Amino acid sequence: MAAEAKRKAEKYIKNLEHAFATLKTSSSQDSVKRIVDLAKLYLEDAKYYYEKGAYITSIACSSYAEGLLDALKKLGYADFIWPQKQEEKKVLVGGVFEIIHPGHIFFLKEASKQGKLYVIVARDETVKKLKGREPIIPEKQRLEVVKSIRYVYQAKLGRKDFNIKKTIEEVKPDLVILGPDQDQLKTLLKKLNIKYMQIDTRNHDYPLSSTTQIIRKILESRDKTPEQ
Repeated sequence: MAAEAKRKAEKYIKNLEHAFATLKTSSSQDSVKRIVDLAKLYLEDAKYYYEKGAYITSIACSSYAEGLLDALKKLGYADFIWPQKQEEKKVLVGGVFEIIHPGHIFFLKEASKQGKLYVIVARDETVKKLKGREPIIPEKQRLEVVKSIRYVYQAKLGRKDFNIKKTIEEVKPDLVILGPDQDQLKTLLKKLNIKYMQIDTRNHDYPLSSTTQIIRKILESRDKTPEQ
C-alpha cells in the first residue's frame, strides 16, 4: 500500500541519516572513502525519489546504502550505530465513511500521524440502526474507497453485532481516535483503559465537509431543477 511504502521509505532515510551522523572510519584508504561517498549518494537518491512519491525506488536506494555501510562495518573499516527499532503505534478509527469528503480525509490524515492507521467501516445494518435509514453507499463499496486512501494502513468491515468492545479486543490498538460526533465511546474506552484522543474534522475551507451537507445540497439542486 502507498501509505505503508511511504512510511517505510521515510524510516529507511532516517535510519541512514542516524548511521552517517555516528559514522567513524578506521581506514584512510581511498577505496573506503569512495564506498562511503557512494553510500551517501544512494541516500541522496533515496531522498530525491521520496520527494517524487516513488517510495519503492526510494527504499531500494536506501537498501543499497545500508548494504554498503554494513559491508564496511563487517570488514572492520567503519563503525556506526543504527537507531533502535521501535514498533509503530497501532491507531484505530471507525466510521460510516458514506460519502467521502474533505472532513474524512482530514480526519484520516491527522489520525495517521499517530501511527499505523486501522479503519473499521460500519456495516450496512449498523448504519440503519445509527441513522435510521438505508446507507446510500453499500458497505463493500465504502470499504474499497477507504482502503484506497493513502493514509490508511488497513481497513475492514465492522462486526455485524456492532460489538465495539470485541472489535477493540481484536485489533488491540495503542490509541483510538474519535471524530467530533463520537463522544458516546469515551466511557467504554475509559473502562477498557484504552488511550484515546478526539479530532475536530470540521474543515471550514470547504463548504461541503459533511455527508449531511452533501445530501442536503443534492436535494436542493434536485428541487431547483426545472421540470422537463
